[in-house]
Amino acid sequence: MMNITLSIDEKTVKEARKVANEMGTSLNQLIRDHLELLTKKDQAKGDLEEFISLSGQGHSSGWKFDRDELHERT
Repeated sequence: MMNITLSIDEKTVKEARKVANEMGTSLNQLIRDHLELLTKKDQAKGDLEEFISLSGQGHSSGWKFDRDELHERT
């Protein structure tokens, strides 16, 4: 884990701590969660772009899923 220093005005920090407290968490955790969410959005966007670029490149030789076969129990 890495420590960072942020410059934020006192009023914003005070209000953010209130919000975090109301959510049952710390300001530190709230910031960590938000940064993780931001990075996951970028990762999801990259995953979607890769999926789109690969779409239609499969070779099923005409085979299609059969619902009955899919749910068949052995």
